[in-house]
Amino acid sequence: MAHSASLEHDARLVNTRHDGQVKPGEIAIGVIIGRTSEFFDFFVYAIASVLVFPAVVFPYLDRISGTVLSFALFPLAFIARPIGTQIFMAIDRRYGRGTKLTISLFLLGTSTVAVAFLPGYETVGTWSAVLLAVFRLGQGIALGGAWDGLASLLALNAPEKHRGWWAMVPQLGAPLGLIVASGLFAFFVSTLQPEDFLSWGWRYPFFVAFALNVVALFARLRIVVTPEYTELFKSRELTPSRVTATVKAQWGNIIIGAFAPLASFALFHMVTVFPLSWIALYTQEDIAGFLLIEMVGAAVCVGAIIVSGMLADRIGRRSVLGYTAAAIAVFSGFAPQLLDGGNAGEIAFMLSGFILLGLSFGQSSGAVTNNFPKRARYTGAALTSDLAWLFGAGFAPLAALLLARTFGLVAAGGYLLSGAVATLIALGLNKELARRLD
Repeated sequence: MAHSASLEHDARLVNTRHDGQVKPGEIAIGVIIGRTSEFFDFFVYAIASVLVFPAVVFPYLDRISGTVLSFALFPLAFIARPIGTQIFMAIDRRYGRGTKLTISLFLLGTSTVAVAFLPGYETVGTWSAVLLAVFRLGQGIALGGAWDGLASLLALNAPEKHRGWWAMVPQLGAPLGLIVASGLFAFFVSTLQPEDFLSWGWRYPFFVAFALNVVALFARLRIVVTPEYTELFKSRELTPSRVTATVKAQWGNIIIGAFAPLASFALFHMVTVFPLSWIALYTQEDIAGFLLIEMVGAAVCVGAIIVSGMLADRIGRRSVLGYTAAAIAVFSGFAPQLLDGGNAGEIAFMLSGFILLGLSFGQSSGAVTNNFPKRARYTGAALTSDLAWLFGAGFAPLAALLLARTFGLVAAGGYLLSGAVATLIALGLNKELARRLD
């Protein structure tokens, strides 16, 4: 704990310049840095699940079967995340938010950088897959503890008529993290020979992840450990409640809150991880070139997220979620087939998908935040986010690949359609959620 205390002390020294006033823009900086770091870790692993692990961990299988097994390990982080939330909420109550963040982000960085040292099947046999599963579980537990409450604090502290604008800020971390992760892999894939990339080149992005986590840790500690922010967390009742008590009292809100943003969470992997796997397995397209397409799509997503904030303040966040869910349902019926349409089809799929993702994902945190009473908002929002990612995103790459392999690309949209329907049902059933979001 000594190192944690030292970091908190340094963070407080940085904040001696503060005049005690807490501004939304100041919170936003810490939120964006933190989320970008988390999503970078996420996307580095996701890209490696397609390009690296089938060849390094499962070389005894054909490429498709190896990718299926690689995707089977992918949901472990989402399964472990609620467990991490319970563990780190207890740490938060006992030792404080700063200690919780320090431990969780170092665990996240350590679990991610450990993947860089992963021995392959040729060295340790099936223990390679076991170690990868352990590291993936470590990522998930750490992500459960990385919930800092800043997104909720930002939404609550923003001007009332601009809540939609500020609610989209945390979501910018996802496309920004994807841009950096895709750029790194595109560089190594395009400059190295395949054997060098699979031997050592793929490991460097995981080293970068640890460095980014240290930067993100200090940026967030700089905010959450200062007296004015501590008081603001308390005044907004953003304090950790017991997980079991929260689930018992708020189980209905947790379920509805988890399903309300499901369309965007399902789409999340349908335009990031799954297309990359399809291109790698079933086409002769250049992987580095497709990663560049993903970077362009992510940049478009940034713009769409910003637009979602503007729309939400004009027509309401619930309306944005509902309209985009309906659009995603339509998208699921025809868009996956575009991936078989050559370069033009791929670009059309990615750009249209990222636009829909930005518009829907941009307001998904608003739905999570506002569905709880104050006393349960901090823990309830964390649990809701955990479950939304688990149900909506965790199994998406595996389900989409299995459906597409068995029944063709058109079937891959089935998973996406189920998420859109779940969102529309959740928004329609929860009148209290509708009242609060509008």
